[in-house]
Order: sequence, then structure tokens, then C-alpha cells
Amino acid sequence: MSREKDMAVSILENLGGKENIISITNCMTRLRVEVKDKSRVKKEGVNAVSGVIKLLDNGEGIQIVLGPGAAAKVAGELSKMVGMKLGDAREIKSAIDEKNKTPFKLMLKRIASIFIPLIPGLIGGGLILGITNVATKFQWIADKNLLAMLGLLGSTIFTYMGIMVGMNTAREFGGSPTIGGIIAGIIYNPALANIQISGKALTIGRGGIISVLIAAAFASFLEKSIRKRMPNTIELLATPLLTILIAGFATLYVLQPLGGVIADGIGNAVKVAIAGKAGFITGFILSGTFLPLVMTGLHQGLTPIHVQLIESTGVTVLLPILAMAGAGQVGAALAVYVKTRSKQLKKIIEGSILVGILGIGEPLIYGVTLPLGRPFIGACIGGAFGGAFQALFTVGAKGLGISGIPLAALIQPDKIIYYLLGLVISYIMGFIATYLLGFDDPVEEDVAKKQRILLQCVICFEERRINGFRHVGLPYKRL
Repeated sequence: MSREKDMAVSILENLGGKENIISITNCMTRLRVEVKDKSRVKKEGVNAVSGVIKLLDNGEGIQIVLGPGAAAKVAGELSKMVGMKLGDAREIKSAIDEKNKTPFKLMLKRIASIFIPLIPGLIGGGLILGITNVATKFQWIADKNLLAMLGLLGSTIFTYMGIMVGMNTAREFGGSPTIGGIIAGIIYNPALANIQISGKALTIGRGGIISVLIAAAFASFLEKSIRKRMPNTIELLATPLLTILIAGFATLYVLQPLGGVIADGIGNAVKVAIAGKAGFITGFILSGTFLPLVMTGLHQGLTPIHVQLIESTGVTVLLPILAMAGAGQVGAALAVYVKTRSKQLKKIIEGSILVGILGIGEPLIYGVTLPLGRPFIGACIGGAFGGAFQALFTVGAKGLGISGIPLAALIQPDKIIYYLLGLVISYIMGFIATYLLGFDDPVEEDVAKKQRILLQCVICFEERRINGFRHVGLPYKRL
């Protein structure tokens, strides 16, 4: 039996068995499970499974942090055992506790559901495009035809991403994915250039992804409303016809211009905040506060902003800034490694530092810096200095992908050196800040115990935050 299968067996047992599972999905580092009865979930048992970094109940479903690679493999094994496809839901959504479904949290979940399926393509295509740009700049590849083919492979995801987002948006809001794709296609259709409204020619792609999200969501609500009111005898013909006609004209006259205004506002705000004279201050704040943002899940709302910036300006200047937070985490962990006398803690860092350098920071966050307290603050400080440096030189990424060193392939070729220098600055400042702040070096046999206590505190914090902090204080004592 493989290690991932062993993990899946143990996790399933502690989740209450296959009859308690509603759906199974995964992202790059997390196994995401929705269950019928949370009282049957043994949180301590899940956290005790070898290979599990932490369990977090975010109110919508259970997230089990496993790390890169392991999350996808365990999810696959678990789906086989339960007998459902990844993303499958065998029970209606009302099986989830309704009190936790606040509008803001639902919005974040929907944004994640729309863009998470695109991440593999964004990473793969972005890396190909980035490597091609670097190879072109330094003339590593002389064959122009090969460069053209590489450019085609890398850019296709960005060329047709609007259609994919439209289809995912419609699916998420209960509409027909095909109609969502059609509405998105209207926004990017070259024929728009031949159409005038109020004497002004329409702009192909105006509003980009923001327009697509608005228009596809509207089309989905419209489609469901029409279907409810349409007689069964003509529903199959009338619903798609009326949906495309009404939503299509609404997109041309109202929704695309509205999306354009919002997209322009986002672009201008970023330009003023980051590219301005005091942009380094903004970079310092954004990167310094990004790790806590990730812990709350609010970072998911930034994905459409990254995509929109890439569409409108060719790069996202936010991504390199935020990527520095992970680099600060690496520097903080190295400082802990130097100062600690705990062999077990050193072993944890040795096993996590490489993936941290490669852009996956959760093992370091939940296994090292957060349980120790002050090193987490040191990591935020280190990231803040690196973020200020990135903003100072307005470093931009031409695609989306994991942070750390791999992101260098997506950076504008003439600014790769600044991105790498920013990483080094974050490493150094994270190290210095953590070294100076210090930490209570754990007794050897207490390391695992402290991590388990911290995990329970994080889970408790999330549960109480979700329920509106009905209780005062946390059951968290100084470790």
C-alpha cells in the first residue's frame, strides 16, 4: 500500500467514514472535504496522521493541509475509497451548516471555485511564456519557428482564459457553462470593433475578466429565472434563446461598460498606490500583512485582480510584492534553525525549507514559525522589506504561478534581477528580524506537543471567528 493510500485510509476513518463525505476536492497543498456531520470528525485524529500538516475547519468545509503533490495524490485515493469523483457532491448544499454562509465568505468561495481549476494551466502556460521571454532576450534559442511554437503554447491559456472564466462562473452560479462561455466570447469577439453604441465603437475585451465575471453571473441568474417561468413544452428552445439575447444586449449596453469602469479603477488604484512616489510604503504594508491574509483565506479575492492587471497592463505588479512574504518565512525559519537546540525542530525545518524556497510556505508557517510566535512576526517583517523593494522597482509578473524562485521565470526579463534581489532581501531581513526577536526554544520532547496545541488554537480561532466571536478570548496559553 502506498504512503498516500495509507494517509487516505486514516484520514477517512477520522472524518467519520465514507458515508459522512459529501464532496472531495483539492488545490496545490490542501485536501478539501465537505462532510454531513462535523461532530463525527475527529480533528485530533486527523492531525495525528503522518504527513498531515494541519486541519482547518473554515465553516464551509474541512481543509487538510498536506503540502504540494501529496494533496492531489491523497485526494485521488480518497475519491476512489468513497466512490465519487473529485468535486462531486452527492448531497444538496443545505447539508452544510447554513449559519456559516455569510455573503462575503460565499463570494470568496465562489471566486476560488472559478479560478482554482485554472491554476494548473496558468502555472504551466505562464512558465512556458516566461522561459520563452528569457530565452528570446538572451538569444538562447535561435530557431524562430520553435520560439513561435513555444509562445503559442504559453499564451493560449491567456488568450482564451476569458471563455474559461465565463464557463466556470456560469457553473458556479447554477447556469449553463456553454452560455457562460458565449457571453464571455461576446466580450472578446473581434466583431465588436464593427459595432457602435451612441456613436462610439465598442472596444474588444474592455473590462476583461471583471466584465466576464459580471456578465456571466448575470446570465446565470437570468437563465434560472427564465427556466422557472417557461412552460416545459418550449423550455428547451426558449430558455437559451432568451438568455443569450437578453444577457447579450445587457452585456453590450451595460455590463461590459460597467466592468470597464471597475477594471480601469483597479488599474489606476494600483498605479497610484504602487507605481507612485511612495509606492515602496504600499509594498511594505502589502507584503508585511500578506501571511495573516493567507491564514484567513482573504487572499483568494486577489486572483481576479491579478488576472485583470495582466490583461490590461501585461503584468501584475502585486504578485512579486506578495511573493516576498513567503521569502521572509524562509529567512525566519533559517534563523530558528541556527538558534534552536531542538533536533526535532531542526529536522522539521530541513524537511520544509526547500519547498519554502520553491514557493510553498505552509509547512514552514504551521510547522515552525507560527507555533513559536515571534518568528512569524519576523517572517512578516522580512517579507515587508522585500515587498518594498519590489514596489520601488515596479517589478511585474507576466503570468500567475507559485512564488519563490520559480516565479522568476514569469517576471519581466529586464527585472528578473530585481525580483531575485528582493528574495535575498526578504531572506536576510526575515533572518535578522527573527534572530533579534528571538523565541522560546522548545524542550526537545515538547515540540510535537506544542505544534498540536497550536493547531487546536488555530482551529478554535477559526471556529469562533466564523461564529462571530460569541466567546471572549481563546484557549491559548503561552507555549
